[in-house]
Amino acid sequence: MAKKRKIPQRKCVVTNEMKPKKELIRIVRNKEGEVFVDPTGKKNGRGAYVSLDMDTIEKAKKAHVLEKTFQIEIDASIYDELVSLAQGKQK
Repeated sequence: MAKKRKIPQRKCVVTNEMKPKKELIRIVRNKEGEVFVDPTGKKNGRGAYVSLDMDTIEKAKKAHVLEKTFQIEIDASIYDELVSLAQGKQK
């Protein structure tokens, strides 16, 4: 009998839902204070996960969730990148 592999779970910082890591996208702030989207999920720095879902990304943008999480100003291009990734996933 094949052993079922454990699916890594992460919490979305917007909805506080636990989801499989593959359904979320990681945003990272590194030591230099740069914030960027990390599709690989392996870059160094403090990571926060957001559901790849248009509604969730809109909520994150409106409520400034990433700014609160990283305690730093977030460039609008980060949200734009998240939106384009979410749109790409829905196709």
